[in-house]
Amino acid sequence: MAADPRLGVTTTMSNDPPSSQDLKLDEALLQELKSRNEFESQEETKRRHMVLERLEGILKRLVVLVGKQKGLPQGILNEAGGKVLTYGSFELGVYGPGSDIDTIMVAPKHVTREHFFQHLPDLLRKEFKSEDITELTPVPGISVPIIKVELCGVSVDLIFSNLQLSSVPKTQDLNDLNVLRGLDETDLRCVNGRRVTRRILHLVPQTKVFRMALRAIKLWAKKRALYGNIVGYPGGVAYAMMVARICQLYPKAAAPHIILKFFFLMRKWNWPSPVLLQHHEEGALQLREWDPAVWRGDKLHLMPVITPSYPRQNSTHTIGPSTRMVLLREMERGETIVRGVYDNGKPWKELFQKHTFFTDAYKHYISVITAGKTKEAYQQWSGLVESKLKWLVQGIEQSDAKSVELVQPFNKGFKRQHDCKSADDVEKTLEGNLDCQVPDTATSTTDQGDDIKAQAAAQTATDGMEVPATNGVSPADADGPQMIWTMTFYLGIGLKKGANSLDISSPIQDFRRSCQEWPGYNQDTHSIRVKHMRNYDLPADVFDAGETRPTRTKKAKTAPKTVESTHNKRSFSNTGLDVGDELQKFKLLTRRPCINVGSYALLTVDDEQENNDPAKRRQSANGPNSTATPNGTATPHGGAG
Repeated sequence: MAADPRLGVTTTMSNDPPSSQDLKLDEALLQELKSRNEFESQEETKRRHMVLERLEGILKRLVVLVGKQKGLPQGILNEAGGKVLTYGSFELGVYGPGSDIDTIMVAPKHVTREHFFQHLPDLLRKEFKSEDITELTPVPGISVPIIKVELCGVSVDLIFSNLQLSSVPKTQDLNDLNVLRGLDETDLRCVNGRRVTRRILHLVPQTKVFRMALRAIKLWAKKRALYGNIVGYPGGVAYAMMVARICQLYPKAAAPHIILKFFFLMRKWNWPSPVLLQHHEEGALQLREWDPAVWRGDKLHLMPVITPSYPRQNSTHTIGPSTRMVLLREMERGETIVRGVYDNGKPWKELFQKHTFFTDAYKHYISVITAGKTKEAYQQWSGLVESKLKWLVQGIEQSDAKSVELVQPFNKGFKRQHDCKSADDVEKTLEGNLDCQVPDTATSTTDQGDDIKAQAAAQTATDGMEVPATNGVSPADADGPQMIWTMTFYLGIGLKKGANSLDISSPIQDFRRSCQEWPGYNQDTHSIRVKHMRNYDLPADVFDAGETRPTRTKKAKTAPKTVESTHNKRSFSNTGLDVGDELQKFKLLTRRPCINVGSYALLTVDDEQENNDPAKRRQSANGPNSTATPNGTATPHGGAG
């Protein structure tokens, strides 16, 4: 008898059924998830299915409309059909209130993607009342072209693919390898989401257990800021496959036991050995697949989690050394907490406590401030920069390994809108100043709001494709009032104990140059600044209400050291960061042992201790007329040190 494919590529680790404690903890977990509003009501789910049914009717009308334009016989049009299929969290059954529905519209071969973007928006407006359409944003020309819509309160991401078939019947699905024949790379990316999702569900032994465990793991990942493949963490599909693998190893276990084993096994996994849900599926289409024996780049992947359907791909290729370290550290924390749930009666809520990235994790941060002088310019530009953050992280990791323990990117950007009245206001805003932020526009993050164009640009660049340039309107007169849109990303810098030197000028310069080499870059419209911040200088809007913000601690004065000892102590080397106005330069230059940013000393190691030594102040420059030598050593009055 053939082996059960739902048990994966190895034998199981345990076939024990749930204990009474497992079942009790399962009920407690369910109640915790409900208390966090992780499940939507039946009425909301019915509305989702109603919207999907209407979308399928619209697709069929599109198929007929295009067929008539091409002069196809009515008999063919009567059978042409068209199918709306879902994937992602909705298809996996782990969606909650407000979740998007990832949807692919599948049409016969006479309908193209150009027809999809040309006709579908008008068909949507005819089908739904204007008050029922609160968003309709087409985003063509990216790695997975999409139309983002919100219909009757339901957010839907619509993508499209045609099949090399004359008709798409109601029973059509995408599991058969033959449906891939004749598809271009864009079509293959579009259909892959549905194929992977369906295969995952097919490969888990208990769907209900899988869904409960996955809901908990996704909530944990989001709360701990470990979610999103663009900046170097697993995304939803990757987490689904990791949980599915644990379900295969413990096919009869309850969700709490799956969660415990998820943290234990993923932390102890023999990385970079891949997580596989099934043996390799052979295909005859000669498509590029993940294969470290063939592709050198694949061999460098640190934590590969491989999609089960052909062509197989690594869903976690953006994970680097730092994000790997953060993930393993957080998995150890998760394991400790869940063991406490089992052994000491700890509540589940401790697993889902919010991250401490801004409140307690680091003393030093790098902020990457992207800006656009039109909203359209800002959207594409910020998405492009976000996709390249992983290269900045990698560059810093490799630039001074003796000093840097890790560089942790926060998994979301912070969007802000600013009303600048003058050129000085614009410059301050581009430097990260928030004085001109529009009062009635709250700061939001990249998982909120309607910035589908920014998200799409980020994912396109992450997929290895070029972000299309925009032809936005010209920016307003630089001397008059104008609106500025910014997106700021934060990196936490963990320094090794005793570190007293750091040179990150090259990776920062390379990062900025890489961003500015984008064909759509316009120096009159786009801006990117890279700055250092201490934890006590972080803006208020990165903290939630009730969180304790870091404060600057003043230590007792110590006896001054000699000038000679001061000169012998290594300062941090040139880091390529940006500096604001002259007063800020003066304040930053007078701090002691530091990382120099650009030509100025910014990132200090021990500046909690005030510098009272006149010799040191002279060494680091004590006036606004100070300049810096190329190696980053600041000197007063412009003299070379």
